[in-house]
Amino acid sequence: MSALNSSLLQNVSFVRPEYFFISGFSGIPFSQYYFVFLIFIYIISLCGNSIVLFMILVDRTLHIPKYMGIFNLALSDIGETNALIPSLVKTLFFDSQYISYDACLTNMFFTFFFSGGQALTLVALAYDRFIAICLPLRYHAIVNNSFMFATLTAIWVFNLVIFGTTVVFITRLSFCKTNEIKSFFCDHGPVYTIACNDNSINSFMAKLCTAVYLYAPLTAIVLSYIGILLALTKITTWESRLKALKTCISHLLVVGVFFLPIVGTYLAALTFSLHPNARIINTSLSRTIPPMLNPIIYVLNTKDFRVFIVKMLKKKTTKISQVHALAK
Repeated sequence: MSALNSSLLQNVSFVRPEYFFISGFSGIPFSQYYFVFLIFIYIISLCGNSIVLFMILVDRTLHIPKYMGIFNLALSDIGETNALIPSLVKTLFFDSQYISYDACLTNMFFTFFFSGGQALTLVALAYDRFIAICLPLRYHAIVNNSFMFATLTAIWVFNLVIFGTTVVFITRLSFCKTNEIKSFFCDHGPVYTIACNDNSINSFMAKLCTAVYLYAPLTAIVLSYIGILLALTKITTWESRLKALKTCISHLLVVGVFFLPIVGTYLAALTFSLHPNARIINTSLSRTIPPMLNPIIYVLNTKDFRVFIVKMLKKKTTKISQVHALAK
């Protein structure tokens, strides 16, 4: 009977540390300069994505499904960089490598919540391009503002359920051997693998998230562009083909910037054992570079954004001229 009670007690009690220790880099001199570089990326990302949000909010001509998707992507970029870089700088740049248990789980949730938003939003934008090119006459009937709003809302609700469940399962783990996380933030894998009780459900959630937010989006995007290429072959003139393909360039660049570093990190981890320092650099760059480049890519390659900027500059120039005229 006492053995049964002991077993039940073991099943319902969990050893949770008051703090986790974020190891960060080990044995790399002047690593603080790398974090200065990340701060620089953070500032550019925040400014660039804020400008994109402002342009879409202010210009009513941009209140269409495509730009709703871009707005959601910019929002996800800001969310992820805010969840990741400030805490990263605080933890490693200022040698404050201890993070409370609750703060760690919060950091984990929001980092993956917004990263998942990026991946699924890119799928929604791929679908937008697929319908626009393959079914142009039915585009406005299929992809309208209501459809895109419902899709983007579903993405956030889905992310909330998936990553909320993932974090809840972390709370079912005991950490009785070590509290050191060999990463630069509260990454899911490095956290659940140091637990001393059964973590099979956490391993399953890690594989599920990889399938849902990496394999499935990539497959959907590739299939969308195969359909687009097939549709382009039916267009008679090369000029029309290039014009249609040009509308996809920004999206293709953003997809490449977002997924290629992640795929590269996964392939490297599968083919050989990555040193913790190499893993930290690969992961940190794959999570910080895309949010910085996304607004630059969209602004430079999207005519509507360029037109908006020119309008704003003309208005500013006109106001300055009027002020000078009044001063005279």
